[in-house]
Amino acid sequence: MSCFAESVKMKQLLSVLVALVLVLLCKGQDWTPPSFCNGQICPQFKVVEQNQDFEVRSYVATEWITTKIQSSANNDLMAAHKKLKEYCQTQKDAGYEINVNTWPALITKKEGSGLSMSWFLSPGTKKPADSDSVRVQSIPEITYYVRVFNGLPSMKSAEENAAALRKALVDAGKTFDPQNYTGAAYDSIMSVTHHNEIWIVPA
Repeated sequence: MSCFAESVKMKQLLSVLVALVLVLLCKGQDWTPPSFCNGQICPQFKVVEQNQDFEVRSYVATEWITTKIQSSANNDLMAAHKKLKEYCQTQKDAGYEINVNTWPALITKKEGSGLSMSWFLSPGTKKPADSDSVRVQSIPEITYYVRVFNGLPSMKSAEENAAALRKALVDAGKTFDPQNYTGAAYDSIMSVTHHNEIWIVPA
């Protein structure tokens, strides 16, 4: 074999090795859900800033199924949960594979729109149809200020922690939406421990 042929072969081998290394590096950069997702599918995010009382997260585009909640009373919260559960079953019966083994479950308080409950749709889910009471909500890439708190989630604890997050943001000189917030829960109501979050959108 000539020196030229050996050189060509060596370059080809190096090219293959470089491509293999790049593939391995890219695979190593796959997002791993945090432990508080409890092994379930969660929205992908990265922490772009960490503070003592909150963190700043950048989320990829996501899709959710959302229904309105009539009031903050427990029976209305349970009614909203039931609507989402029945919607998932109806859509499955219609041929849509909706994976409900996802976290978090959201309750959003929005000025002028009241309360709503949302469940995360895992990536790649064929978009189901809206119903009279449930709609598919697409949220583009977005940044949230996030406060973590423990204990059994409730509307009272959500309000308290939303107020605490607003104060921390003011103290840190951050601008934010002062009217609206989202509470995120990552555990079954029967769980012994609870990881909860408050999300507020920057202004």
